[in-house]
Amino acid sequence: MQNRKPVVALTLGDPAGIGPELIARLLGQTDATQHANIVLVGDPWLWADGQKIAGVQVETTPVSSFAEVRSRADTGQAAWLAMDTVDAAQVQRSQAQATGGASVLQVLNACMDATQRKEVDAICFAPLNKFAMKQGGLQHEDELHHFAQYLGVTSYFCEFNTLGDLWTSRVSSHIPLKDAASYLSQERIQQATQLIYRSLQAAGVAAPKVAVAAFNPHGGDGGTCGREEVDIIAPAVAALNAQGLAIAGPFPADTIFLKARDGEYQAIVTMYHDQGQIAIKLMGFSKGVTVQGGLPVPITTPAHGTAYDIAGQGKADVNATYNAFRIAARMGLATHNH
Repeated sequence: MQNRKPVVALTLGDPAGIGPELIARLLGQTDATQHANIVLVGDPWLWADGQKIAGVQVETTPVSSFAEVRSRADTGQAAWLAMDTVDAAQVQRSQAQATGGASVLQVLNACMDATQRKEVDAICFAPLNKFAMKQGGLQHEDELHHFAQYLGVTSYFCEFNTLGDLWTSRVSSHIPLKDAASYLSQERIQQATQLIYRSLQAAGVAAPKVAVAAFNPHGGDGGTCGREEVDIIAPAVAALNAQGLAIAGPFPADTIFLKARDGEYQAIVTMYHDQGQIAIKLMGFSKGVTVQGGLPVPITTPAHGTAYDIAGQGKADVNATYNAFRIAARMGLATHNH
């Protein structure tokens, strides 16, 4: 029987981190293959190593190209597409190295090429290390900017962090904090809000409840503690309301997450990286997911990093990886059907 599920490409992440173990746990200990037609992409020795660390043996079906995956029978097994990107001798566990970073880039680029040929509907990648990737050839501040350039994105894009039913986006991301205020504009706030609203709809939420965070302490105290709320953020929210989107805010950032935690909002637009990340990671570090927003194809990853401190020890928690995979599968289904 032909497989009607979305095709989701899975990658093993940084070869020196916990990624290979996580993917082995995902395929060996969860119901992942019920939700997508999976193609696992990476180096054979690394996949064998991940299974060994996780203490599982995963049956896969070898394929020689991405093109084969969509038409194959639904056997309940992931497809396995082998690539040779790095030798075992070139990888030192728990070390950020150029060889590992270059390997990650090569695999991700191959997966993105497949999405452009319509052979893959979504990508879920295991944790990578930005420093290793920059050593290995990454020319951008982070992987999202690399994805956007590679896929030819010229419209607004940003990283979303999700925890269960709560999503966050941000107006600025991997920049020095001293520069965050200069990134605030009515246009960027509107774009970040519209994007998370549309992305939640793509993930199955019909009418998302979205709130916008303030920038200054106490929401600026009416302009006495900063004017960004008065001059930029509130007018942006008013413009979004005028477009027919029921967006609330701005609310002080130190209380808005309490409302979200209690289910009042499904998404919060934050003004800079740590404003949302601290709250999300405090509420559920082992479960959070990063969604690369604004790209033509869904790309997700667990929100935690490569965890070099526990790499190779068989301790990695698969929860966030499973959640990232499920979001990729749901959004990939929308891509596939579209």
